[in-house]
Amino acid sequence: MRHPCLSCGACCAYFRIAFHWSETDPSLGGTVPAELTEKLDPHRVVMRGTQSKTPRCVALVGEIGVAAHCGIHPIKPSVCREVEPSWEFGRHSPQCDKGRIAHGLRPLTPDDWTDPPGLDQPSLPAGA
Repeated sequence: MRHPCLSCGACCAYFRIAFHWSETDPSLGGTVPAELTEKLDPHRVVMRGTQSKTPRCVALVGEIGVAAHCGIHPIKPSVCREVEPSWEFGRHSPQCDKGRIAHGLRPLTPDDWTDPPGLDQPSLPAGA
């Protein structure tokens, strides 16, 4: 099964991604590249591109709804790690649904997290 987020990217092009500036400071354990952010207020920064009327995070790679992913996934901001895709962990995610709907994508369902029948079963040799 391919993870639904790898063809989505909607939340990265819908929400303002704001978080504490310390996440960009390596001396404080921060991992987010500071050059990908801009100052929001004395305590917070935002990912570049997410403050505009038509937001799109500078770290988003690909086409929304087709093939999209976070270009800094392993070191993405805490607020991004907190957004759960709907039903991945057995519960609905209003944020996920809101972003998907805004981009013309249907909300995820529990069925999006199961493999179609036969995909996880090994094929039998001919004549078995």
